[in-house]
Amino acid sequence: MESETDEMRESLIDCLRPRLKELIVVDRVLDLIDFIENEQKERIRQKARNDGDISAADSLINAVVQKPHTPGWFTAFVDALNNGGCKFAADYMQLNLPTPEVEAENENCVRFIHLLIPSLADMGTDQVCCNQPFKTTTIMAEIGNRGSRSGARELLRRIIKCPPGWYSTFLQVLKDTEHDVLYNELTGNEGSDKKPSLKDKPKATTGESPASAESCDGTESREITVNEQTMDQSTGHTEHVCLMSTFCDSEPLLSFADGSALEVARSPEKEIILRDYQMEVAGPALEGKNIIVCLPTGSGKTRVAVYITKEHLDRRKAEGKPRKVIVLVNKVPLVEQHYSAEFLPFLKNKYKVERVSGDSQLKISFTEIVKKNDIIICTAQILENYLERANGGEDEGVNLSDLTLIIIDECHHTQKGGVYNHIMMRYLKQKHKNKRLIKEQKEPVPLPQILGLTASPGVGGATKMEKAEEHILRICANLDASRIMTRSHEEFKKEQRKIIVSVEDRREDPFGDVIKKIMTAIHNHAELTPTCDLGSQNYEQWVVQKERQAAKDENQKVRVCAEHLRQYSESLNLSNTIRMQDAFSFLNKYYEEEMKKKTAPEEEHKIQITDTERFLFNLFKDNKKELETLAKNPEYENDSLSKLRTKILHEFSSRDEARGIVFIKTRRSAIALNQWIQENPKFADIGVKSAYVIGGGDQSVVKPMTSAEQKDVLKKFGKGQVNLLIATTVAEEGLDIPACNFVIRYGLVTNEIAMIQAQGRGRAEDSSYTLVEVKNSGVAEKECVNEYRKNMMNKAIQKIKLLNQAAYEKRITEFQIQAIMEEKVRMTKKKQKDIKNESPSNVKFSCRSCSEPICTGDDIQIIENMHRVNVTPQFRKLYIQRENTTLQERLLDYETNGFIACKNCGQRWGSMMMYKGIECPCLDVKNFVVNLNGKKISKCTKWNEVPIKFSAFDYAEHASNMTMSDNSDDDETM
Repeated sequence: MESETDEMRESLIDCLRPRLKELIVVDRVLDLIDFIENEQKERIRQKARNDGDISAADSLINAVVQKPHTPGWFTAFVDALNNGGCKFAADYMQLNLPTPEVEAENENCVRFIHLLIPSLADMGTDQVCCNQPFKTTTIMAEIGNRGSRSGARELLRRIIKCPPGWYSTFLQVLKDTEHDVLYNELTGNEGSDKKPSLKDKPKATTGESPASAESCDGTESREITVNEQTMDQSTGHTEHVCLMSTFCDSEPLLSFADGSALEVARSPEKEIILRDYQMEVAGPALEGKNIIVCLPTGSGKTRVAVYITKEHLDRRKAEGKPRKVIVLVNKVPLVEQHYSAEFLPFLKNKYKVERVSGDSQLKISFTEIVKKNDIIICTAQILENYLERANGGEDEGVNLSDLTLIIIDECHHTQKGGVYNHIMMRYLKQKHKNKRLIKEQKEPVPLPQILGLTASPGVGGATKMEKAEEHILRICANLDASRIMTRSHEEFKKEQRKIIVSVEDRREDPFGDVIKKIMTAIHNHAELTPTCDLGSQNYEQWVVQKERQAAKDENQKVRVCAEHLRQYSESLNLSNTIRMQDAFSFLNKYYEEEMKKKTAPEEEHKIQITDTERFLFNLFKDNKKELETLAKNPEYENDSLSKLRTKILHEFSSRDEARGIVFIKTRRSAIALNQWIQENPKFADIGVKSAYVIGGGDQSVVKPMTSAEQKDVLKKFGKGQVNLLIATTVAEEGLDIPACNFVIRYGLVTNEIAMIQAQGRGRAEDSSYTLVEVKNSGVAEKECVNEYRKNMMNKAIQKIKLLNQAAYEKRITEFQIQAIMEEKVRMTKKKQKDIKNESPSNVKFSCRSCSEPICTGDDIQIIENMHRVNVTPQFRKLYIQRENTTLQERLLDYETNGFIACKNCGQRWGSMMMYKGIECPCLDVKNFVVNLNGKKISKCTKWNEVPIKFSAFDYAEHASNMTMSDNSDDDETM
């Protein structure tokens, strides 16, 4: 019987869940429930801090209904709601429900308060709260800490959670405290005694007319009216005193997500409320104009974009016009981030939202996705691919005219060579064609509205103000922006404490001396004379140049030596940045891998080892023991690591809840630094929990991180399971990383944009930004230059904003025409280049290591316009196949599960790909020297740098040939 009763109570809670989530004050209720474990309570509190009260309330309800139940659990929960200031929620649990009419009126009141928050925020909050005999400690503290407007918002967030009747009580308090203007605005009184009404007031953020507006659940919306008499009858003015004490003493019932919107609504869909500065920058876009929103990291740019999207769709829906919004990002993880954290929660009940990325199988039906959804979030390259298809006359393409709003995230990348610029170039060409069509009295092609988002447009390396202005104006021109909208950072965020930590050179560096001795021996062997310091960035550029030239000249002695010198240079950098043992481990692993390359899978086959390779292997072997011994001696560790250790320990010991990011240059050093932190007991003693996040591309020899792995680490960081993130530049821009209170750039400085992005990661109050010098990095000097450029950028933006609109538009038009002309010249050259080299037989490939001829372009075919494969019987005789577990990844109709290498020298050529049951050797062009019409090209790193059109892979023909071959083999066997 008890079990049946519990099931009924669980069903009741599930039925009421949407309403309870809106009404529960998580922190207050949690403290009063004793049947939930403390660890689970802490997780729910953390969710409240990170995701807001509504999301945390959902977790709280899950914990309450979790089995097995303790005796009296339901009663305990109801009591907790009553005693925790959630009387309205307790009434629902006891089925003491308001009538539908009262509930509808209450809902309308909530919506109306939301609409008038900008006006109500100006009320004398302290007077309103003091107009009754009960304590108002929390709100008065908010007023003292953040001002009257913030206190007003806090007060309003509490009021709207109270049982029906709060509206008339609030009106009476405003009247008693002589807030006549606000009282009249709320009641619709123009100096008369009219009853409070919402008739003729603006609607909520839908922007629709009453006739066309629909509620989130699809039902026809009601005209919003508030009848004071009805309110008085339901509760009466006598409830005034106790009601005010309820909403003044309770904890915040609503939380700001990303610092910008209240999570309140009758429906689970969140309501979008912008702060004043956000509404100001959104203004021109709400009028349909193209703009760039330039706000610092963490100030809610994406929330502004969500609001503009909703207004855009609502307006066009009301006008009966087509509506289609596409949100473009430049990194795969950002697709899911914008989808799940921003656009879906706010727009899901009214509009169809979908996301597509290179990781998603939906990309193969992108055209259908665009047709069936209102909002599509995708990587920019996917849209560009389908725009190109439409340009080529293919049915499954997408046209710009199909879209009504394009949002471009991190729009400062809209420059020459970038995919954003390719998309916008199509837009600009059509815009100027439209001008001609209008002159000819023809119908112009409709173009979408453009909204660009960025934290910093940068100055493009400018050293003079004039060039900085030109750089920013070119970005505005590329985005066809009528204005660039900014607000001063200082208006909503305090300036960070910035610290630059200088370091001293090692008094002794015997490990580095041995590395340099080995490098000198290699220089002598290859007759090379470097002109810069070993291990410096200039040295690395020099050695890469030597390797490329040697590959082109087929000078294998210099090429192999240069390749090994690059590894020793990397080990010097690791030694200067992390520990000597990390540098040694890296070198040791490299030589183990090189030796494996020289070992054939079949014992009867011998792979060639040249005299130079033998010399290099023996040189490392002869010095290996000494390097290993020196690497274990902490006496010779670098000062940078010591300063970093001190800084991290200080941050974690001086803060209640420290959470920080350390930015570092390379993937390898990020992994090594994380390992060092996890192995150091001092960090564990003060609660440091570290993890690393690196890029997802596979250009590096270090195994890349998948987007799922990145997301998992960032999720743990958001929940506090990880409180120190070691990151490469992948975390500087775009990725949604929760507020942290310290940022350290460890031997890494790039440009002013990256500096602003990294500083913006420190979103919490009293956050610090520290730069730790590393030998040969020159970061202190670069940081000074970046600060200068940052100031120059801000001044340039202000000068541009002061231009009169006619002068601004004149310059923008000039830049656009120039960009179109440059694009025409580029396309003409490209066509000439394609025509000149259109025959695949003109290109020949040879092994980068041993220079043996491999194949011609005629032997190579392309799968899905992406993978270059060679399936000829002749090629099959030239390679050996090895297993590689890091490549085991299933992608649509193909999978890679190993790599292929030169049978002669062991040089890796690419991967073995299984495509629809057929093994296809897939080639990586960077492993070959390309000979084009007798001219050698040594530095091709991507296939699109080879101006050849390869024939498409004919699966049916190849499968048929294989079947015939198998049948002939069977006949011979018989």
